[in-house]
Amino acid sequence: MADSTSLDFSSVQAILTSEGIEAHAAEIHGVLTGLISAGFEFESSDYIAMVNDMLNNAEGLPTAIKSLVKNMYSEIWQKILDDSYGFQLMLPDDDDSIIERGHALGKWVQGFNLGFGLQQTKNAALSEDVKEVLVDFGEIANLSDEMEENEATEQAYFEIAEYVRISALLCFTELGAPPAQQDKTETLH
Repeated sequence: MADSTSLDFSSVQAILTSEGIEAHAAEIHGVLTGLISAGFEFESSDYIAMVNDMLNNAEGLPTAIKSLVKNMYSEIWQKILDDSYGFQLMLPDDDDSIIERGHALGKWVQGFNLGFGLQQTKNAALSEDVKEVLVDFGEIANLSDEMEENEATEQAYFEIAEYVRISALLCFTELGAPPAQQDKTETLH
């Protein structure tokens, strides 16, 4: 499990860049979280093909990227199933500019909506809470990149990011398909 703790925004973005993949780490994390939150089954590996289509026009992902996506997927499952609400969005550090962090949050939400939509095709089955989350996420994805570096913007960013985090967990709680617990030794630890 030591590898999963090293997955942060900057290291994931660096791997994507070094492999020539023009993608945003936050967006990929959002896509995988959206899939999982909408009921994607843990045992399925179809997510690799979905991410491959998204990132590389189905031309095959480099081994390093495929491994990275698998690690991200595994880590999201570990964190989203954690009873202590350890799940976090993959976003730039607080040291980065508010503009960069706001842009990444928008990318994360766009990715979530894409992943959610790929998995959850029947809106009729969604609760009012989940429908509201999806509408809110659509608005958050379209936030302006023109943000001022001030305390009010920092506070608003923090509150929106926390709302997005809790909302993703809400979607998973309602629609997620946790792995079957056949044997305690096969859990995600």
